[in-house]
Amino acid sequence: MPPDDPARERLLSDVAALPGLPGVYRYFDAQGNVLYVGKARDLKKRVSSYFHKNHAGTRIGYMIGKIVRLETTVVRSEAEALLLENNLIKTLKPRYNILLLDDKSYPYLKIVSHEFPRVAYYRGSVDKKHRYFGPYPSAWAVKDSIQLIQKVFRLRTCEDTVFNNRTRPCLLYQIKRCSGPCVNLIEPEDYARDVSHAERFLLGEQQEVMDALQAQMMAYAEALKFEQAAEIRNQLGALSRVLHQQAVENNTGVTSKDADILAVKVQGGRACVNLAMVRGGRHLGDRPYFPVHVDDATSLGEQADDAGDPEVQVLEAFIAQHYLDAGVPPLLVLSHPVDRALIDALSQQCGMKVTAQHQPREPRRAWLDMCIKGAEIKLAQLLAEEGSQQARTRALVEALDLAVENLDTFRIECFDISHTAGESTQASCVVFENHRMQNSQYRRYNIEGITGGDDYAAMRQVLTRRYAKIATALAEQGPGGGARLPDLVLVDGGRGQVSMAREVFEELGIDIGLIVGVEKGEGRKVGLEELVFADGREKVYLGKESAALMLVAQIRDEAHRFAITGMRARRASVRTGGSRLEDIAGVGPKKRAKLLQRFGGVRGVASASVEDLATVEGVSRELAEEIYRALH
Repeated sequence: MPPDDPARERLLSDVAALPGLPGVYRYFDAQGNVLYVGKARDLKKRVSSYFHKNHAGTRIGYMIGKIVRLETTVVRSEAEALLLENNLIKTLKPRYNILLLDDKSYPYLKIVSHEFPRVAYYRGSVDKKHRYFGPYPSAWAVKDSIQLIQKVFRLRTCEDTVFNNRTRPCLLYQIKRCSGPCVNLIEPEDYARDVSHAERFLLGEQQEVMDALQAQMMAYAEALKFEQAAEIRNQLGALSRVLHQQAVENNTGVTSKDADILAVKVQGGRACVNLAMVRGGRHLGDRPYFPVHVDDATSLGEQADDAGDPEVQVLEAFIAQHYLDAGVPPLLVLSHPVDRALIDALSQQCGMKVTAQHQPREPRRAWLDMCIKGAEIKLAQLLAEEGSQQARTRALVEALDLAVENLDTFRIECFDISHTAGESTQASCVVFENHRMQNSQYRRYNIEGITGGDDYAAMRQVLTRRYAKIATALAEQGPGGGARLPDLVLVDGGRGQVSMAREVFEELGIDIGLIVGVEKGEGRKVGLEELVFADGREKVYLGKESAALMLVAQIRDEAHRFAITGMRARRASVRTGGSRLEDIAGVGPKKRAKLLQRFGGVRGVASASVEDLATVEGVSRELAEEIYRALH
């Protein structure tokens, strides 16, 4: 904004009126988007420094030029400011903050409450009804622990529906991975003791479990129950082998039985935080994270008087955001020192003392070194992968002679049609942007009102539905109104499909130069595809070794996969009538599950009488009649 701009003057006036207290500040642009969220021991001093220094030609200067207003929240302490800052970052996702993007919840090992509890893999929110152990860094770590529990303690893993209907033991019993509680081959008290030992083992009480098993074996021997004593002996042997392996492989030297080891590496504008988990004294593996906005955020972080190295900034941002909603272990082993206030804030939040250790001695040092090496390897892999992705995007732009200012915003939308002999026709649209497929922007379109098998009519319908509103918005608001067309539209097909796409674009007033068809080559062999253009250019063969063709083939194949999986799901739904049952008013997920379980599937529900339907728990006579009418 110019210096004499009223909005600029109002902004500077707001800055001058800030108190010298701890708090959190937020910068907004003209569209109301949050640009940056920061914390400060002294709001007035920190925020003023952004506007009273010369930042011309820097990322900070570019961001400051976009600020039109600010908001602040005064808090009681720096710890409160830190927690509020990262709550806002996770909620608002500002453009210039280091942001941890992770849509995956951690898996747990679950011991389900039952007379004979079972061991299960679980992902989701936990409750107090069952016992949960973890979290684990990956699914394989949970499954490895389940196999260990089966091998040593022989707990069941079968669902209750299977357990309740067994008449003889399954294969797991035969290979000594289950004690056969389904057919009463073990007493309830003996099974409960095995469950207790498994829980203590998962909590890290391995030696206590060994002592208890030893005492139990001796008691059986003294009572002349040699078969039972032999079973305990075998169990002790299996457990000893497991513990010996862990002593060699998982010697963390951590006094606490739960710890997280964190290593960070920053290079080439990207960052990797590698997290290794130790739970119950067992090393469960590691998991890499790749925060975004690292370049912009670290440049802005340098504005702060107490800012550390980029690695420290990334690590602090990760710790604050990652442990905001997740449980924090009592010990963090870190590759870089972090602000003590951050660790104090975590302790305050979780209600227990959290210790952060930097530069540990052996053997923790060995684990930290391994974690650091893992971060370096994973970041190098990411940079290499992104480099090749960018090269493919550039190769396609150059091959098609497209005028693209920014490769990072280059957008491709690809369409495909799928059906089975004209049944359940469905079109797919997949999106490629920022050098990768954007799964969250994929769309499927159910095609109705056409002759079965008419792919041209299906293509006309999906393109019209996809771009009619965008074309109208562009005509009314102009390019700056928010509506945007892709830079390239791929259709899976030759001249026929391209001609149909051209007709649609001409009717909507859209540039036909955006349309490119992917035509199968001779013999429909992969690598011989040719590109067909709607604007009259000659067909182009890129060559089977072309990076541009590899990208086109990847996008085309993804559109085909997305279309055919949707078509199959729709066809199955139509043939079984599943969707009809879900659409009945008053039949929610629980009642639907009870109906399907009671009658063995949708066909069983459809063949049931009103009287039979009314016998299901929660289904009244009126609802039974409604279900019967809907399915007949």
